[in-house]
Amino acid sequence: MRTPAMLRWAAALAVLLAVAAPAAGFYLPGVAPSDFAKGDLLPVKVNKLTSIKTQLPYTYYSLPFCKPDTIIDSAENLGEVLRGDRIENSPYVFKMGEPKMCQIVCKAKIGEKEAKELKEKIEDEYRVNMILDNLPLVVPVKRQDKNSIAYQGGYHVGLKGLYSGTKDEKYFIHNHLSFAVKYHRDENSGLSRIVGFEVNPHSVKHQVDDKWNGVDTRLSTCDPHASKFVTNSDNPQEVETDKEIIFTYDVHFEESEIKWASRWDTYLLMTDDQIHWFSIVNSLMIVLFLSGMVAMIMLRTLYRDISRYNQLETQEEAQEETGWKLVHGDVFRPPTYSDLLCVYVGTGVQFFGMLLVTMIFAVLGFLSPSNRGGLMTAMLLVWVLMGLLAGYSSSRLYKMFKGSEWKKITLQTAFLFPGVAFVIFFILNALIWGEKSSGAVPFTTMFALVLLWFGISVPLVFVGSYLGFKKPAMEAPVKTNKIPRQIPEQAWYMNPLFTILIGGVLPFGAVFIELFFILTSIWLHQFYYIFGFLFLVFVILIITCAEITIVLCYFQLCSEDYMWWWRSYLTSGSSALYLFLYAAFYFFTKLQITKLVSGILYFGYMLLASYAFFVLTGTIGFCACFWFTRLIYSSVKID
Repeated sequence: MRTPAMLRWAAALAVLLAVAAPAAGFYLPGVAPSDFAKGDLLPVKVNKLTSIKTQLPYTYYSLPFCKPDTIIDSAENLGEVLRGDRIENSPYVFKMGEPKMCQIVCKAKIGEKEAKELKEKIEDEYRVNMILDNLPLVVPVKRQDKNSIAYQGGYHVGLKGLYSGTKDEKYFIHNHLSFAVKYHRDENSGLSRIVGFEVNPHSVKHQVDDKWNGVDTRLSTCDPHASKFVTNSDNPQEVETDKEIIFTYDVHFEESEIKWASRWDTYLLMTDDQIHWFSIVNSLMIVLFLSGMVAMIMLRTLYRDISRYNQLETQEEAQEETGWKLVHGDVFRPPTYSDLLCVYVGTGVQFFGMLLVTMIFAVLGFLSPSNRGGLMTAMLLVWVLMGLLAGYSSSRLYKMFKGSEWKKITLQTAFLFPGVAFVIFFILNALIWGEKSSGAVPFTTMFALVLLWFGISVPLVFVGSYLGFKKPAMEAPVKTNKIPRQIPEQAWYMNPLFTILIGGVLPFGAVFIELFFILTSIWLHQFYYIFGFLFLVFVILIITCAEITIVLCYFQLCSEDYMWWWRSYLTSGSSALYLFLYAAFYFFTKLQITKLVSGILYFGYMLLASYAFFVLTGTIGFCACFWFTRLIYSSVKID
């Protein structure tokens, strides 16, 4: 059985899981709709404070906002915790269909410490995130170039500004929130479903009309009885030490034609579909170009070469032959560091299986954005389960290389990549912990991750490795000579470093436009849910990696250089270098990160992502080249 078969196993498992999933699909968290009658309570939940300038989330109540009598944490899944989500209840409670105007939440006195924290969060452009019926709060913003509205997730804590006639910059807090709840009413039942949750924040220096009487106090700056409402921030509330801030809100309800099933379309609407199609067309052109080259090699050159080689009558004529046929006695000679190659191939198959299964689930709509953290949770769990394929494929290749210590190769497969990833993750988490951010993964979650690794992943790698090593070793199509053949001097353009670096350009070129949207989604906190495009790009990446590796491997063998094992892995794997360089370019051109810790976090996580991309693309290239060499040498008659 050949190593590329592992990829087919992953695909078969993906289809099986995808077919089985719909049976329970409707009951995924966040998918079942909630119906509300007039007067039903609508509890608003608060989530983390986020900033694209620091990338460090904080809990909502780390700032001196109004608190409910008892703060209750919502149960979060593994993905939510890793994302830094901290969902809690809030003092904002609406009643379905009952608007409120100038509702006082509380009065908070701001001390020196609180004022400093507020100013820091306003300076770093932090946003407050809230949730109503599993819908995130958005701020509608008019587009400058179009007569349409864009939506930004969450509202800013405050803003900076100048009083007229002064030069000193002041900090102002958004202490009045005008909420808009959009609902769709069912004509038959009369019940309503929430389909939109918007806010317009304002900064208002509230004045008490008479005396403070808690939430029943009448304000001269916002009084529905006097038809005086907050519509702007002309008299803003400055953040000052030892001053009091009154927090208020309005809420009104708007009936909408949008149905519950389409309520996420507003958040997920991509206005630049043309760019994605351009990306697909650009990638397809690369694929067609490479496919043409592979077809030419397979149909013309190889067919002619194999026919001529098989028709040679004498040994003298065979000795006069040059090119890839001459190295048939060395082409399947085990490479140096063959153990490490087996480990990386096994890990790459594990990655391939994880991405394929997760992406199929996402394309079919089972990883709804309403199920926050669902994508990350699914990826972790599928990664753990794919340890079976990792162990199987690494041990199959190891046995082909005449290896006998299968337990050693199993341990390396189980611990090499996860170990490196865990060390990087632990260091970055320690930095986040030092900043007292909610993004720091708690000890209990860290323990759960270690338990998944040691309790499920490692045993599955051992099971897969045992099953793979029990099978008969894969036989090479040609015999290997005892004495290695001398490799002739190579032309400059066949230099290993040059071909490896060239080989990574095209796979990266096939994905870099989509990569821009993925980075924007992660680091600029935008929704990414166009998995149909992503799946197409993933397929194109697989084909590109396979074809560029086959083409360069053929040229290498024609130059009588039979050391193709590692080079085939590194050829397509070098695209990870370009990914990291592009991430650095994106950091300096698109992001506004100024803090050292935030910069370290960015490059730490992108280094980890690039390492994973190297393992994935390298394995795809290696498996393609492995299949190609076995195919062409099994077609040649060797005496």
